[in-house]
Amino acid sequence: MEDFTCPRCDQSVSAEFYGPCPTCVDDLRATVGGQARTVETAAYEPKMNVTPNAVALKD
Repeated sequence: MEDFTCPRCDQSVSAEFYGPCPTCVDDLRATVGGQARTVETAAYEPKMNVTPNAVALKD
């Protein structure tokens, strides 16, 4: 356990890793955190200016 000051509220904290204190973590999760969601993306389509088998068609 390391003793350091919280980078957010400048209070003394004893924790394994450097970062915000547990109070600040709870506050950040309540104000900034959001729900995880699935993002739909379009299917990959190659550019039309590139021939897929350009090497095979080379004379």
